[in-house]
Formats: sequence, C-alpha cells, structure tokens
Amino acid sequence: MSYVDGFITPVATAARQRFAEHARVAAAIVREHGARRVVDTWGEDVPAGERNDIAGAVRLGADETPSFGWIEFANRAARDAFGEAIVTDERLAALGLPPFDVSRMILGGFEVIVDTGRGAAPGFVDGFILPVRMTHRADYVALAEAASPVFLDHGAIRHVEAWGDDLPAGETVDFRRAALADEDETVVFSWVEWPDRATRDRATPLVMADERMANLPTPLPFDGKRMIYGGFAMLNEK
Repeated sequence: MSYVDGFITPVATAARQRFAEHARVAAAIVREHGARRVVDTWGEDVPAGERNDIAGAVRLGADETPSFGWIEFANRAARDAFGEAIVTDERLAALGLPPFDVSRMILGGFEVIVDTGRGAAPGFVDGFILPVRMTHRADYVALAEAASPVFLDHGAIRHVEAWGDDLPAGETVDFRRAALADEDETVVFSWVEWPDRATRDRATPLVMADERMANLPTPLPFDGKRMIYGGFAMLNEK
C-alpha cells in the first residue's frame, strides 16, 4: 500500500519565491532518498470555517499564506527508511533554515486507501483534512470510491484519500488538533488534482449538483462540520 507524508505550512506571503526555490532544491534531495513524488502548493482559495479551518490549523498570521504539500512513497517501509536517511544528509542543512515557522508546520504519515486517475501534471489542488472514526474505515473507503468518478468525470485528473497512520503530537499544532479529532478518530489527508484553477472552478458546482453525489452512502462516516479544506496553486512537483 502506498504511503504519503502530508504537510500544512504557514509561509510569509512575501517569501513565496524563496519558499518555492527552497522546496525545489529540497525535493530533489528527497527524491534521492526514495520518495516517488514531492508536491508543494500555495494557498489561493482557503475559506474560513465556523469551527476550524486551514488558517487556524497552523495559526496563520495576517501576512502569511498556507502551503499544502505531500511526499509520496511506495509504502511505509520506504517512508521510514527515508526518514532515517534524510536526517544525516548534509545538503539539507546546507540549505539553511526554511523560510517558514517550523514550529507551526503540521505533518503526519498516511496510508493511501483510495487513489484514482492518473493524468498530466496538475496546476491546482483541492486539499482536505477531516476526522473519521477508526471503526468507520471501510465505510469511508466506500464513500470515497463512489465519489471519485464524479470528480474525474468533471475534469479532475487524480483523487487521493489517505488514512492517518503516524500522527505525531505537536507542542502547539498538529493534524489531530487541526481536525478537532476525538480519541476514537483518526485524520484523513485527501486531495483532488486539477489541470488548472479554471477547470476546478467550473467543476465545483457541477460536482455538487451531480446526482451521484446525492446518492452517496449515508449517513456520512465523518463529521463534515470539522472538515477543513482549501484550494492551492502548484508551486513545485518533482
């Protein structure tokens, strides 16, 4: 089963170009240590939520923009081997401090449970974080598999759902706090890739109006009021 490390990072808006360059160089090093793909994005359409949201997840400042990113691996063993190797690679240290507040970056490891569609390099990504009761895994997979064709039929090029597997607690922020997850819940890290934002914007109302979405398995196996999400432009894909 493939595996991803997922991230949400608060970045000074003025440091966008520096962040992109730092991410590009770091991604090349990460790929050498077994990663299959590295993606970094830049928040463009990140709505405020009533209970929780992307901005609150990383305590975003007024002069900051969130980045939603991930690293893909063949399996957890490859990811764990990567983790052991990367800490000793002096090239990362030579890059200097990253252009963001590391203490407010949230990260975790996720087992991919749904992965549909393979297309050209995306230009825009919708990212989602949501809490799901651990006993509802099969129900959630069934829901995601039913929703995937709807996204793809309306122009998406890939849809991925990943189940929280290694979610470290942070001092101030982490994935569990971001999703307001209860003790009996884990966190799902999910994204939909689009060729560009225009395609995504046209597709969004069509997806919501598609009768197949109204016929998804019910009741939903997660609390939608605690789902956080946003739209992100691609910065780096390696």
